[in-house]
Amino acid sequence: MSDRKSTPKAGTGAGTAPRAAAPEVSARAAALPREALEIAAGYAFTGPALHLGALLWEGGCLPDAQIRVPLPMLNRHGLVAGATGTGKTKTLQLIAEQLSAQGVPVFLADVKGDLSGVAAPGQPGDKVGARAAEVQQRWAAKGCPAEFYALGGIGRGIPVRATITSFGPVLLSKVLRLNPTQEQSLGLIFHYADTKGLELVDLKDLRAVVAFLTSDEGKGELKGIGGLSTATAGVILRSLTAFEAQGMADFFGEPEFDTGELLRIAQDGRGVVSVLELAAVQDRPQLFSTFLMWLLADLFHDLPEVGDADRPKLVFFFDEAHLLFDDASEAFLDAITRTVRLIRSKGVGVFFVTQTPKDVPADVLGQLGNRIQHALRAFTPDDQKALKATVKTFPNSSYDLEELLTGLGTGEAVVTVLSEKGAPTPVAATRLRAPESLMGPLDAAELERAVTSSALYGRYAQAVDRESAYERLQASRGGKGPDEIRGGKGPDEIREAVGGAGEHRARQQKEQPSVVEQVVGSGMFKSLARSVGTQIGREITRSVFGTARRRR
Repeated sequence: MSDRKSTPKAGTGAGTAPRAAAPEVSARAAALPREALEIAAGYAFTGPALHLGALLWEGGCLPDAQIRVPLPMLNRHGLVAGATGTGKTKTLQLIAEQLSAQGVPVFLADVKGDLSGVAAPGQPGDKVGARAAEVQQRWAAKGCPAEFYALGGIGRGIPVRATITSFGPVLLSKVLRLNPTQEQSLGLIFHYADTKGLELVDLKDLRAVVAFLTSDEGKGELKGIGGLSTATAGVILRSLTAFEAQGMADFFGEPEFDTGELLRIAQDGRGVVSVLELAAVQDRPQLFSTFLMWLLADLFHDLPEVGDADRPKLVFFFDEAHLLFDDASEAFLDAITRTVRLIRSKGVGVFFVTQTPKDVPADVLGQLGNRIQHALRAFTPDDQKALKATVKTFPNSSYDLEELLTGLGTGEAVVTVLSEKGAPTPVAATRLRAPESLMGPLDAAELERAVTSSALYGRYAQAVDRESAYERLQASRGGKGPDEIRGGKGPDEIREAVGGAGEHRARQQKEQPSVVEQVVGSGMFKSLARSVGTQIGREITRSVFGTARRRR
């Protein structure tokens, strides 16, 4: 590993500006080289903080210069980046277990299937002992309170499902890879289902509504707001069929996952670490990356404003983040940017995990104040270009970052975070601490026991198929299937049956109108005012991503 620094440059940024040593810098640390002391002073916070590791300087580790991140700043979002095999997963684990210990719940997307070990105590060994001694860490084997989830129940974990209605047209369009025109038409279909009280629980509900709206009986329903062409409806139906044929139907349905479960605190005061296993669906990146965005958008939709709190309500790690941004429309990226910017005030911190900062759009990257950059490779011209782009995203420093980033070892990173005052800290090459939980997956039998013994297992394990849009449309046609939509009752009878169901449920509840904000520029809607009651008290209110949730 190379830690060569460049000649110091006066007044070139956070990494070189003189700083007075804070009281928290120990007497031993005061003997550090001047530049190293200035960096160490930038991380000598007075309040609660997470310990990342010790400063690397001129090829050596300085254990008296501790690199930390203030706990209140974890809701200012962050980035964990680096090439494959450089230690990103262990960094997530290190941060997660310290957050849990300080009473902050954590969400981890486990793409490779090796984060389940966070629930079990780690195993001591020579390597762990040596790392702990190098960075002045009092290592003790500890596990965290954890819950394990799996998308649609595919994999080991409590099933996580969403209804089509709550997932919304914007995110579903990305999953189905629809173009803007098709996305617009899908938005109209959702609008019709919302206003008529037709709950879209699963894929067959959506297919039934699409079929009805292109039938002789239903094609006039959307005429006043643009209509639905047979060609576009055919594309949507084919996309749904292909989606289902790939085994993805299980992700949509009930019972729908309540994202409030991610905010739980254990009885001993530690935050619960929620691990979503994605290894079984890692070959379906469009699906799982969009599902992660649904979880985040749902939290954004439901949580109240809290402003700047002394600790986050939740820290959400978004692994394989580049998959979310691949082939994303401008409107979709705008919605992500707004969600990331605004969810901070609701107490949620978001960390994107990917290989290089260039994987994240500039508008999103600008929201990420905490940066942990592991080693990068420079084997190809594209690698070298990515390396130069990464260096430009850091504050000026006296390090030769291009050389440093290609020479870092496993478990080492370049760090800059936000101080307690919200200012960037000096750039610090850091040897990271060792996680105290198990660095690897839980034994399969132990993981199965953890899942089935959870209090949440009985709530979500068994899928439920209650009456929804498919059954109501089928009943209105005398029990005929969705492919026979042109038969059965006449147009007026079908419309009366569809509309009457919503009106009947609306009379059971006091309606409260709400304004629906959709993604600006998507061609879908700017805003729509609507309210509808249902058997379970759902008032459909669509957020910036078009997601909808039942009121809790």
